[in-house]
Amino acid sequence: MCRPTHYTIAYEINPWMRLTRQTAHDAARRQWQQLYRLLTHRLRARVRLIRPVRGLPDLVFTANAGLVADGVLIRSNFRFPERQGEEAVVEGYFQRHGYQIVRLPRRVNFEGEGDAVWIGSTLLLGFRFRSDATVHERLGRLLRCEVLPVELRDQRFYHLDTCFCPLGPTSAVWYPRAFDRYGCRVIASRVPDTIAVSEADALRFCCNSLVIGRDVVMPAGVSNSLTRRLGRRGWVVHEVELSEFLKAGGAAKCLVLRLT
Repeated sequence: MCRPTHYTIAYEINPWMRLTRQTAHDAARRQWQQLYRLLTHRLRARVRLIRPVRGLPDLVFTANAGLVADGVLIRSNFRFPERQGEEAVVEGYFQRHGYQIVRLPRRVNFEGEGDAVWIGSTLLLGFRFRSDATVHERLGRLLRCEVLPVELRDQRFYHLDTCFCPLGPTSAVWYPRAFDRYGCRVIASRVPDTIAVSEADALRFCCNSLVIGRDVVMPAGVSNSLTRRLGRRGWVVHEVELSEFLKAGGAAKCLVLRLT
């Protein structure tokens, strides 16, 4: 994770970001700290921190930094120049901590865990808005696993992790209308237990959640019907207010990069 020391809306690169709707710094700091304390104290997760850097306001969304597997970081190539400064910072951090770094060709766009999501031993790759469809072949060779590309069709859900959240190897929360018809078929064929969410819950970024064991960390404000459906399946939902990060199109999952 990365503290929101320099987090602000400095540019507009997705439909959520508006220069006229600025973040409240103190509120963002409190919300981030609440998420951090929930993860480290209540859920007993081990969290490492990367140093914030002035001029890189979206470094706080560490999920986009790359994809980590077995001591290797497949580093992101950000589509927008506004975020490309994060790449060297992320690479330096992981090098100092002993990770092997894999860089994709500059012409290939790939935005890490934002678009690369594990469901069991299969990797789903969301493409169109931020990551390229062709990167799935490279990821398959590097990770020696099956990688299935699924196309996103709603710009509001510009990363896969904004509309699809695996709960386990056979279940997931998702917003089907964010995908094209083929993507919906791929997910339906691979995930036997899917929980489709309403547009209202999707716009609250309920799919941008963290799953640790049987605990699901969601942004506050999701419907009672969704939390009840998850509860009936044995999941414990923890809601965290993350309204300041929603202004930039991110929530709980965007703020965390998994290291294992």
